[in-house]
Amino acid sequence: MFRFATIGICSALLSVSLFATGSECDDFTNVSLRKLHSKESINLCEFKDKPLLIVNTASNCGFTGQFKGLEQLYQDYKDKGLVVIGFPSDDFFQEEEDEANTAKVCFMNYGVTFPMMATTAVRGSDANDVFKHLNAATSSPNWNFYKYLVSADRKTIERFNSKTTPESDELRQAIEKQLK
Repeated sequence: MFRFATIGICSALLSVSLFATGSECDDFTNVSLRKLHSKESINLCEFKDKPLLIVNTASNCGFTGQFKGLEQLYQDYKDKGLVVIGFPSDDFFQEEEDEANTAKVCFMNYGVTFPMMATTAVRGSDANDVFKHLNAATSSPNWNFYKYLVSADRKTIERFNSKTTPESDELRQAIEKQLK
């Protein structure tokens, strides 16, 4: 009887272990990042097997109004699997110094509900690990609101510049192709 109980416990532990391992990933998204104006972090593996739209953002840029369109993209496609992730950056000297002010712009002014990460570098040797990978695979953003569409299997990355708006047919068609 003891032997069967031990096997049952070992089996349960193995199941828990496999479940925990299943939430991990072996690509550039296996990184924990702090959320904007929060002590809470998320590991981007949470979005495993989902296409990602990764955007470097800024609060005081001529393109800041794109937050509205990015939020609409997120609302239109989140139930189909798309995850939009914002990375505020001061690399172009257009981000608030205080994260509380950045959060206000994102969450209060534009009603952003998609994940926003803490302010970080997106270019050069100081770039966060996600952008180091994106930059190596494509190239560094030349300005704020560059968009990187990453396939669910993480093998394809498409780069869209600031002038490609969230409402553009080009971006929407690329997203829909990734969702098929």
